[in-house]
Amino acid sequence: MLPPPPANLLEGAALFLDFDGTLVDLAPTPDLAAVDERLATLIAGLATKLNGRIAIISGRPVAGILALFGDLPIAIAGSHGLEVRGSDGALARTERPAALNRILAAMHQFTETRPGLLVEAKPLGAALHYRTAPAHEADAQALASDLAAQTGLHLQTGKMMVELRVGGADKGSALRRLMETPAMAGAKPVFIGDDDTDEPAMVAAAALGGAGILVGAPRPTAAAYRLPDVAATLDWLETA
Repeated sequence: MLPPPPANLLEGAALFLDFDGTLVDLAPTPDLAAVDERLATLIAGLATKLNGRIAIISGRPVAGILALFGDLPIAIAGSHGLEVRGSDGALARTERPAALNRILAAMHQFTETRPGLLVEAKPLGAALHYRTAPAHEADAQALASDLAAQTGLHLQTGKMMVELRVGGADKGSALRRLMETPAMAGAKPVFIGDDDTDEPAMVAAAALGGAGILVGAPRPTAAAYRLPDVAATLDWLETA
């Protein structure tokens, strides 16, 4: 059983935060997620407290995070590390493959006869969500596996979704890349996340002398600490 994170864990730390399932509860569909005043104030306060050593690392695209928060003056890694926006607003992004158009078309055709499934188009990926139609999980995963084999794109699993995306990056590589920036250099990384897509960042944080914090129910993880849910995570961040 993992212990809760100590109150002083963020002293001298660089803080990396997942978004969905970590800062906000998972919504039935991605577009229903919202950032309230409490969360916006919390992130702004942490940026000041940590002297800018804070970043959001998400499977959502950078533009999606900015749409939720506004023009955040912090670093953001989106699309599982395939997009990295510095605190200065400069954006580096991998090239989008043409195969994604074919994948999106196949996913949309697949959902026509399976109500409740949702296709999410991303700059560098295509996700198929079955959170509101869990009976289609096996079919969705089989489709994603077939499309990955046909196109050579990376198959990414997550909570009640599958995604085909460009390979070569993950949340761990994003954390390592951000830790090489002047703002983060020399700090100990602390990553907070809930999903299996967050595990590479947990591993990277530990390897660089920091730690991961798992949000949610106990499960196999590289994290050193655990918080039970989003509410507990926000409470801890407000007092850490």
